[in-house]
Amino acid sequence: MLVLSRKADQSVHFPNLGIKVEILSVNGKTVKVGVDAPREVAILRGEIDRVEAEQASTNTSSQNPEERHELRNQIHTAKLALHMLQRQLDAGDTDKAEKTLTRALGALSNLDQMATVPVGVRKELGKDSPCRALVVEDNINERQLMKGFLEMCGYQVDAVGNGHAALGYLAENSHPDIVLLDVNMPGLDGPSTVSAIRSNPAYNGIKLYMVSGEDQDGVNVTVGEHGIQQWFSKPLDPSLFASDLAKSVAVSA
Repeated sequence: MLVLSRKADQSVHFPNLGIKVEILSVNGKTVKVGVDAPREVAILRGEIDRVEAEQASTNTSSQNPEERHELRNQIHTAKLALHMLQRQLDAGDTDKAEKTLTRALGALSNLDQMATVPVGVRKELGKDSPCRALVVEDNINERQLMKGFLEMCGYQVDAVGNGHAALGYLAENSHPDIVLLDVNMPGLDGPSTVSAIRSNPAYNGIKLYMVSGEDQDGVNVTVGEHGIQQWFSKPLDPSLFASDLAKSVAVSA
């Protein structure tokens, strides 16, 4: 848990991202926040004009896709946090402002942990063996976070919101190597989606994984040839999850 005081001269460091956020001063409704980051990381204000933004985007064009993806996540998180913080302070709601900054810094802390994962995972998978993944998750925040995390780990990822959408995706697109499914989803849940995929011979080569906060013993899905390759319990340890998934994909390949 990250606990943040409103006192000045306190900072939070994200060593793997090379970012430091420091509270410089607190004066009424205004909090002066300093953000120290590597030269290649652009720090944008909410009121920045379009020309500056486009120029900052051009400066990152020489980076590879994974680096650009990670950089966009960093910029987006910092920019959104500062924008929300300023609005709440302008409204005089310092309690909400403190909570907003705490949550934003917590998200950066999670990204900081994730930044240590990709290299080792890509070694497990092999640089010349990109793995295509489909994420099936009805919660949009979890879906986008999982998609972004797997992309950082070297996977090529698409994502849909439920089992029906997953079956539609499989019918209309080239098949992914792996599918990661939540259990409880509207329309067609995870176990039913697993059954539908396993009953279709056209999908025999697809590896299935369940990612859920449910108790595995209470869910009607088997681990093995006619079910899933592995069950991952939420909340996930990002590093352990990435490593275990990579090893399972490599073994099952």
